[in-house]
Amino acid sequence: MLHVFPGDTIRTKTVDSAGLDEHQKPRVLPAGNPQTGPFYIEGAMPGDTLAVHFNKIQPNRDSATQYRDAIDPRALQARETSTRVSDWSHTWTLDRAKGIATPDQPSERLKNFSIKLEPMIGCVSVAPFWKQAISSSDLGPWGGNLDYNQIREGTTVYLPVYQAGALLTVGDGHALQGDGEITGQGLEVSMNVEFTVNVIQGEYLDQPWTEDATYIMVSGVDGSLTTAMQAATSGLAKWLTKRYGLNAAEVATVLANTVRYDIAEVVDPHVHVVAKVRKDSLQPISALK
Repeated sequence: MLHVFPGDTIRTKTVDSAGLDEHQKPRVLPAGNPQTGPFYIEGAMPGDTLAVHFNKIQPNRDSATQYRDAIDPRALQARETSTRVSDWSHTWTLDRAKGIATPDQPSERLKNFSIKLEPMIGCVSVAPFWKQAISSSDLGPWGGNLDYNQIREGTTVYLPVYQAGALLTVGDGHALQGDGEITGQGLEVSMNVEFTVNVIQGEYLDQPWTEDATYIMVSGVDGSLTTAMQAATSGLAKWLTKRYGLNAAEVATVLANTVRYDIAEVVDPHVHVVAKVRKDSLQPISALK
């Protein structure tokens, strides 16, 4: 376990979701979403908030896997089915210089199909409360397998601290992932990652939240799209109250006209919906000192 201090920057690597490194060599058991860490952040105590700013998230090899060849049933209506196709290629070629990905063995109809790389980190987590042992495929107030495709370079993730040192882990890099991760995988790849950690004394939210240059984003994690959306909305309302001291009517006035929602994850053990608001829409409001 590496001990680091607030303000320290960590440069490290992650394996892919199957435990393969940049040379596609197995480094850990393929248990699903192996993590790098934990990192013990000196001074982080229960009740604090850990800030993790991602300076660099870059694939470190030229291929990715996405073995799902059908949409996950949890992303479809109950009466709908997605028939699997035999001999479907699970490998993608990454052109890191051009920033695009193409199917390794495309069908005739997809022979000209390519997509722009948008590297992200799927898992960022602290140790959960009450010394629980929770699978790295799950997600909750501690973070975990958030699979939110806006956790990219330049993004800061805020997590509540439940254990001394926070015990931060990161992993599950995707070269690209659509909203909801509807086949159960992004373009799974190992990564070079650089992040800076800081500790905010005192609790901010008892749920993950994120910011980049444009948005404040609050994660709602629960058992359905409805309850996850409600958790995200409640969290963003609490954030506005804590940051700006707004009353209920003021919060409702702001969010009724500015809130946006992202469906981050629908096929993991819990659903993840993000409520977000643009920072420039909040500029006319004075924050509390």
